[in-house]
Amino acid sequence: MNTLPLLPESGGDSVVAYRGTRPVTRSEFLRDLLALAARIPDTGHVLNLCKDRYWFAATLFASIARGTLTVLPNSVAPDIIASLQHDLPDLVCLSDQPSVSFELPFLRVCGYEDSVSADVPAVPRIPAGQLIMDVYTSGSTGKPNRHTKTFGRIRQCITAGAGRMWAAAGGPCTVLGTVPFQHMYGLESTIFLPLLGGGRLASRLPFFPADVSAALAELPAPRLLVTTPFHLRKLLDTEIEFPPIAAIVSATAPLSGELAAEAETKLSAPVIEIYGSTETGQIATRQPARFAEWEVYDGIALKQEQGATTVSGGHLEYPQMLNDTIELCGPSRFRLLGRNSDMVNVVGKRSSLSYLNQVIVALPGVHDGVFCIPETHPERHVSRLAAFVVAPGLRAHDIQSALVQKLDPVFLPRPIIFVESLPRDGNGKIPASAMAELIAKHIP
Repeated sequence: MNTLPLLPESGGDSVVAYRGTRPVTRSEFLRDLLALAARIPDTGHVLNLCKDRYWFAATLFASIARGTLTVLPNSVAPDIIASLQHDLPDLVCLSDQPSVSFELPFLRVCGYEDSVSADVPAVPRIPAGQLIMDVYTSGSTGKPNRHTKTFGRIRQCITAGAGRMWAAAGGPCTVLGTVPFQHMYGLESTIFLPLLGGGRLASRLPFFPADVSAALAELPAPRLLVTTPFHLRKLLDTEIEFPPIAAIVSATAPLSGELAAEAETKLSAPVIEIYGSTETGQIATRQPARFAEWEVYDGIALKQEQGATTVSGGHLEYPQMLNDTIELCGPSRFRLLGRNSDMVNVVGKRSSLSYLNQVIVALPGVHDGVFCIPETHPERHVSRLAAFVVAPGLRAHDIQSALVQKLDPVFLPRPIIFVESLPRDGNGKIPASAMAELIAKHIP
């Protein structure tokens, strides 16, 4: 049986994480996760609801060491938890909080640190094919779907990604993220990248620019910031000074070259954009301030037939069809044209909602905005578009006048609805159900 060490080889005194400002060595992390693994009830499935990134990581790795599958739903709404309980009767909840708000067998994971033993624990070896987690899609394009991941393929994916990240940053970094770590992007980039890719995990989860600056300041350089286009725009709109950043990583929504260039200038750091999905994991990167094309990871192959693109090889167990429309530019490069679900046809002219969203949020005075389709017809033909905007001080005429300079008139939104905020999740996405509620409430 092919097995892999739970953690990469390094000295027991090497730092693998920071809990706030306190460094955590590899030996300490191993003691924490192995002590927790011994306390996990005898079950096949656990629900990891830790809110602190360090304890989430320790709990996840403890579950891997124990051979228990971690379930990571897209939401902890009562109906979703009830559905999980129905499907997985042995489900046990693990959390760093004193209690949870629903009826499940519960174990609090923190408060038991082994502070006495000075022995360096042996690193468990994990079968490469061991199933370690069920991850659910975000629901931004419809019903969330479950995807099961194995330890070996996650390790292979992270090794490929780490090579790209550390090359851009100039070496392994301490990784701070503004994104949730329960979903695929945050899992790969703020949990697995530091712990399996040779970096250092940061426990903080800052959101507001001042909090991001403070969290960066308490970490040693070099620092890697993992964020989203939505969060990155907020950082650039403030006058706050940020400590030196070695590199910035972005995903979850298309990042315009203009925003990336502005970030590189203001923050003096290269911006790397990741392409991937819950189904595939990360499979390609680019530096959008410099290149429009994406470059896939070594071993990844793209194939197109009848307009559909299939990705295979590398860490993928089997070929996966992409949900995006892409243009192949060679065996390892491509241009992203838009998500299949985002492509719209208005009186015979095609565009993508992702592109239109980039245009509207870049307008002066617009704090946030999103295009939507009030009603659709067969083959994605659309009679009109609408838009929700957060733009205090502006009128609909102001936005229409600005958009007509940048878009074909057929794509101008009618109506434009002003709202105080948009219902974005921690990744900056708006779930399909939330968008449907907005349309039902505001557009007849």
